[in-house]
Amino acid sequence: MADNYKKVTKILWIILFANYLVALVKIVVGNMIHSSSLVADGFHSFADGSSNIAGLIGVKIASKPVDKDHPYGHKKFEMLSSLFISGMLFFISGKIIFDAFQRFLNPVELKVSFYSLIALVITLGINIIVSSLEFKKGKKLNSHILISDSIHTRSDIFISLGVLTTLILIKLGLPYIIDPIVSLVVSMFILHAAYEIFISSSQVLVDKGVIDSNEVKKLVFKYPQVKNVHKIRSRGREDDVHLDLHIMLDPSMTIEESHDLIHTIEEDMRNEINDSIQIIAHFEPYENRD
Repeated sequence: MADNYKKVTKILWIILFANYLVALVKIVVGNMIHSSSLVADGFHSFADGSSNIAGLIGVKIASKPVDKDHPYGHKKFEMLSSLFISGMLFFISGKIIFDAFQRFLNPVELKVSFYSLIALVITLGINIIVSSLEFKKGKKLNSHILISDSIHTRSDIFISLGVLTTLILIKLGLPYIIDPIVSLVVSMFILHAAYEIFISSSQVLVDKGVIDSNEVKKLVFKYPQVKNVHKIRSRGREDDVHLDLHIMLDPSMTIEESHDLIHTIEEDMRNEINDSIQIIAHFEPYENRD
């Protein structure tokens, strides 16, 4: 696990520099051509970089080992970082919406050049590489912060495509009013990314169930010693699943036999459901009251 956090940290540093490079190019070019949509896109990319910083802080704390005050570890700090990213995106989307309405009231002529289009194409390519790499590594390392941040970065791809289309259309003679319209579309993408990150992070923090109880029952009932199972509860995230349940066993079984059985069941669940499952089982004697 500690090695995974080191790998996540390394990836976040690489993506941080990539995001700030993309942001700088978009903001500079956007101001040169007076494009609110391109500047908005640049600030979104800047937010991507800021989210990487929040992720680095969260991963640093989350990587701390179990201690007396935190017997389950510090992994949920990674979720808190994701919520911070979500809140930051909600704020930025609000600013973009405000700026777009200002442009509706006071339209500004855009100076679209061939070089501005080339710069946007280059930054779009960087975004595609960054988002794909981050999502792939996030899945491989079971890192919630990388997956959340890749969702954040992925919205840049669609936003940049919209801005690129807008600049081309303006170059072809469409009215400048299309620029703030695209800014509003940009804000919708950012709001959607913020919502996705908020939902996925909050579900872990409020201990939403992560394993289907029917799937657990199906596996447990493979063993004839198990007569019934109930009070099945699960929580955590994909790489840190906690499951507790009550199992009714043949009353003739010894404590040692019951202990060995639950270890066998736990091993089966790790092989067939999730390899990070940790089980706490409460044994009860089964009485056939029929």
